[in-house]
Amino acid sequence: MRDSARSDHPGVQRQLDRLAALSLPEGRLGLETMRALLERLGDPHRALPPVFHVAGTNGKGSTCAFLRAMLEAQGYRVHATTSPHLVRYNERIRLAGQLIEDGALAEVLAEVLDAAENLAVSFFEVTIAAAFLEFARVPADACIVEVGLGGRLDATNVIDRPAVCGIASLGIDHERFLLAPEDGVPQEPIVRIAYEKAGIAKPGVPLVVQAPPAPAVSEIERIAGETGSPLSMEGRHWDAADHQQMMFYADKTHRNGVDILHLPLPVLPGRHQFANAGLAIAMLRHQDGLFVTSEAIAAGLHAARWPARLQRLSTGGPIGRGREVWLDGGHNLDAGAMLARHFAGRRLHLVIGMIAGKDPAAIVGSLKESIASSIAVPVPGHDCHPASAFGPRVAAAASVPEALASLPPDGLPVLIAGSLYLAGEVLRLNGEVPT
Repeated sequence: MRDSARSDHPGVQRQLDRLAALSLPEGRLGLETMRALLERLGDPHRALPPVFHVAGTNGKGSTCAFLRAMLEAQGYRVHATTSPHLVRYNERIRLAGQLIEDGALAEVLAEVLDAAENLAVSFFEVTIAAAFLEFARVPADACIVEVGLGGRLDATNVIDRPAVCGIASLGIDHERFLLAPEDGVPQEPIVRIAYEKAGIAKPGVPLVVQAPPAPAVSEIERIAGETGSPLSMEGRHWDAADHQQMMFYADKTHRNGVDILHLPLPVLPGRHQFANAGLAIAMLRHQDGLFVTSEAIAAGLHAARWPARLQRLSTGGPIGRGREVWLDGGHNLDAGAMLARHFAGRRLHLVIGMIAGKDPAAIVGSLKESIASSIAVPVPGHDCHPASAFGPRVAAAASVPEALASLPPDGLPVLIAGSLYLAGEVLRLNGEVPT
């Protein structure tokens, strides 16, 4: 499956057509091609403001959203690159708080694609090179860089000395790439995942980690020790939890003269967001490049937005009108477990679409105690699982609007889940394009 994108801007679309023609050669590993591309562009990754580098299986995007909101609440200008995009490719490159404009996007993509001639680069490598090129040109105080896939061999891992590295929750996903046979790597799947994610560790750079599964702890400790990266792990060096409608965060940094913060609840729904917000706070408090007050952290908890991650859809659009509709792009077992916790004790109608290659039981299996009915829909533009893959009593519909129209008027909430690609289409249909 290839990445793809569409744009109403002719100049951007010309470059997106060039991007869509790219493919990663099977079996190519390493960062040599990315480094060669950046060298042709003048090594912009060496001229970035302080970088907050975030990896993880689930939660890294939410962590980036919290980081950006907290830094901006402090008054900093913040660049960010995250993936995938939901509706517009521009979402992947945010310059000093604003999505890159179409004219600038067309120009920088053309520049990078021209420089990449004969390098056999991938869609993601071009995207990250374009982001770094713009980040080096537009003044800002910080960069937030989300890992695309894994960490050790991800195109973002060319950054030599970030301000801090963070690892959100670990789980099994993208098995074809992250569990591919390779000599000299751990064999147990979750330990191998930890090995790949912790590959972003850098000498002397703080490595801040959400509490990993027990088998992965020693691997992260080993990599941090061999790299010389100061390790701060949830449960040992910092904690985040809720109590009596407040969020409590604690560490041992004595940053700003305190070790315990009493904060408002994160605005992003779901109990898992306490850990993601905690990771963002811990990353800020374990780095020395930028000063951030407790007041800015509190303001960021309230201001953070991260579309299609347990998002309550607006009732003003055609999808959300008339009922309680939730949207989540999760597609693995950990995402299913998170959704099950959020909807525990409630009945719901599930509308699910999942691309081929993902585990069809990841969501429906976790939610089985809550599901009143299930309807499978296609994921536009992608090969996807048929209704039969989700179970014998799962109905089929040609689209999300058709699925919603078939539901009884029983007042039960609706969850649309299974794919970020599907989530992007739903946001487009409901008029909630990320800005």
